[in-house]
Amino acid sequence: MSDVSFLESVNKSFDAAVSTLELPPGIPEKMKYCQSVYMVRFPIGSRHGYRVYTGWRAVHSEHRLPSKGGIRYAPDVNQEEVEALAALMTFKCAIVDVPFGGAKGALRINPKEHTEEELERITRRFGRELAKKGYISPSLNVPAPDMGTGAREMAWLADEYRAMNPTDINAIACVTGKPVTEGGIAGRTEATGRGVMLGLREFFRHPDDVRRANLEGGIEGKRIIVQGLGNVGYHAAKALQEEDGCKIIVVIEYNGALRNESGLDIEALAEYRKEHDTFEGCPQGEFVKEGQYLLEADCDILIPAALEGQITSDNAGRIQAKLIAEGANGPVTYEADQILKERGVVIIPDVYLNAGGVTVSYFEWIKNLSHIRLGRIDRRADETRGQDVVRAIELMAGRELPEDISKKLRRGSDELDLVRSGLDDTMRIAYQQIREVRNTHPGAEDLRTAAFVVAIKKIAMTYQQMGA
Repeated sequence: MSDVSFLESVNKSFDAAVSTLELPPGIPEKMKYCQSVYMVRFPIGSRHGYRVYTGWRAVHSEHRLPSKGGIRYAPDVNQEEVEALAALMTFKCAIVDVPFGGAKGALRINPKEHTEEELERITRRFGRELAKKGYISPSLNVPAPDMGTGAREMAWLADEYRAMNPTDINAIACVTGKPVTEGGIAGRTEATGRGVMLGLREFFRHPDDVRRANLEGGIEGKRIIVQGLGNVGYHAAKALQEEDGCKIIVVIEYNGALRNESGLDIEALAEYRKEHDTFEGCPQGEFVKEGQYLLEADCDILIPAALEGQITSDNAGRIQAKLIAEGANGPVTYEADQILKERGVVIIPDVYLNAGGVTVSYFEWIKNLSHIRLGRIDRRADETRGQDVVRAIELMAGRELPEDISKKLRRGSDELDLVRSGLDDTMRIAYQQIREVRNTHPGAEDLRTAAFVVAIKKIAMTYQQMGA
């Protein structure tokens, strides 16, 4: 069986959800396809001579503005992939009630082949080309990091936009995922991975859902396989291990995997890989050269957090995980999704579980537009209120509270506290909306279809109310 492409997988999931709804004529077509795709080619001179780089920015929807989505740097990226990612962004934002349309960008480049100086020149030029056409703007189109990019690249893009628009008071909001010192927000780097952890945590708050996955009990102690120790996989695994007591038994990378049934120390493993660029020789566990086959190993939860198309019709029948939590975009093809559903494997879909990044990007964008750090106004007021509570309790009890409890009550929330609180609330509410649809809406008996139904209904309502 030949699996359909990433974009076709997204479209088929969309079609499956639309088939369960009664929408006005034209609305599904308006929602399904990208509104615009801009391709740019530009030459940059380097120590290797001149090279022409190709990049894209796809806008899937402007039913809300700005359109939002990351910029990916990868040597094999293509326009169809960018369109698929832009479509997912539209639906993600709707699911988590973030008032953005969906967009995505990419540059065909291998960052490892370039020096930092070369990457800066290339990134700034790419940013200029996008900004000239309105594909970077705090009010129209706001990029963020994605695979191959990070806070450094966002800082370069923001600086380039400000240089081009010196009178725009909100220029710093043209991108999110910036360093905190350059207008970023605490908690953004780990937001997508942390969102995966929070989504799983909410799943395990519902015993009926846990039983559907042929699991029992809470999340603590669950055996987890993680594919990809990049930004998403690392932060998801670290949070699940340190905060929820999960056991990470396998970590898979493109050049091998490490396995230990007793559990891997994610922090130490990440440090080892950073130093050696491989897991080979790591004393924590058994190194497996053909690591991709461990996607099929026995576990409670499988978290594919690398690239799209990792679980296909070829290996879906051999997957032993009871629950798949899609940390990456599109890691399960449409055909594999059908096979896994028939086998009773529960999938928490990317269109929901991967939305932590855009949620915290929204908080950063709001922070930039308001020109004030979260918590600056009310933190000390919270501390004063907490001190009053402590005094009242101690007065009524006739003795002092233990220091750890007293300190916790007196502490005012800082920016990171507020970001994590907002992310937690968002992931909880979104999952509850999805499971409500799954439990009540005919034809949406799996979480992916239910998530698309949630998104499509919200977007359709916007189009109808605007008369667009």
